[in-house]
Amino acid sequence: MKSVRMIGLAALAAAAGLVHLPSAARGAAYPTKPIRVVVPFTAGSTTDVIARSITDKLSASLGQQFIVENRGGAGGTLGAGQVANAAPDGYTILIHSSSHTVSPSTYLKLPFDTINDFAGVTPIVTLPNALVVSPSKNMKTLKDLLDQAKAKPGQLNYASAGQGSATHLNAEKFRTQAKIDAMHIPFKGSPEAVTEVMGGRVDYYFSPIAPVLSHIRDGRLVALAVGSPKRSTALPNVPTTSEAGVPNSEFNFWIGMLVPAKTPKDIVNKLNAEVQKALASDDVKERFAKLGAESWTMTPDQFDRYIKDDIAANAKLVKEAGISPQ
Repeated sequence: MKSVRMIGLAALAAAAGLVHLPSAARGAAYPTKPIRVVVPFTAGSTTDVIARSITDKLSASLGQQFIVENRGGAGGTLGAGQVANAAPDGYTILIHSSSHTVSPSTYLKLPFDTINDFAGVTPIVTLPNALVVSPSKNMKTLKDLLDQAKAKPGQLNYASAGQGSATHLNAEKFRTQAKIDAMHIPFKGSPEAVTEVMGGRVDYYFSPIAPVLSHIRDGRLVALAVGSPKRSTALPNVPTTSEAGVPNSEFNFWIGMLVPAKTPKDIVNKLNAEVQKALASDDVKERFAKLGAESWTMTPDQFDRYIKDDIAANAKLVKEAGISPQ
């Protein structure tokens, strides 16, 4: 009789959540409800396109909906702040870009600690930024842009997807290595920046390739170079900025997945494994190849270490470029 009563009490406690499942059991059950995915940039941005591609696969493989929410603004810090303050239970995920490791150097005060408030899951892709201009600017090569910039110091301007964004840092790396003077015009996100460059109101922009590829092919934009260490598979005939005459001007643009700090390790590992499976699928490979994106994965611990190193490298670049934190 006593054993029956004990079993009954145990069942009631489990139902009330008083008996805590071991970590491995939690990970095995996860997820049991829809997952919120915060993208801290506007809809249609490269980070958004990559996020939706990968979460479609995760929804299918894990049997729960991954709901993407765009929370653009302030170089990605607004959306990141929401995730930093979310419950560390695996049901709020951040898909961010290299801007995450730039913001500690470009903002005087952040609503989060970039290292201690997040746990890295894995990078997803690296992809080059394309230096694009409007055909109306009469620039066919990178040398044309450099000649104009040097003939009219301070008169050319360039767009970014926000102060401290990866597109901003890519442009600054190029500007400092090319030794030119140009004015920075930040926008809320990449779509707005592309629109202004296409209209000729902004001279150039280091844009993620995805939102400009069709415009380049249609002749509405001209790609003078790519800002990556090597050429893009999507634009194989476009040289890197280093190849085109500005050595040491490359910038590594990445997109990756993070979760709030203290998210159970088994859940982090499960997300890491599922992302790697998604990246290995033929349809994702084909989709990313068209965007010029290259799959890039690490273990969670490796990604955490990479983030720390990237923060240090970007801090050095911000100092060299003379960017004043805001």
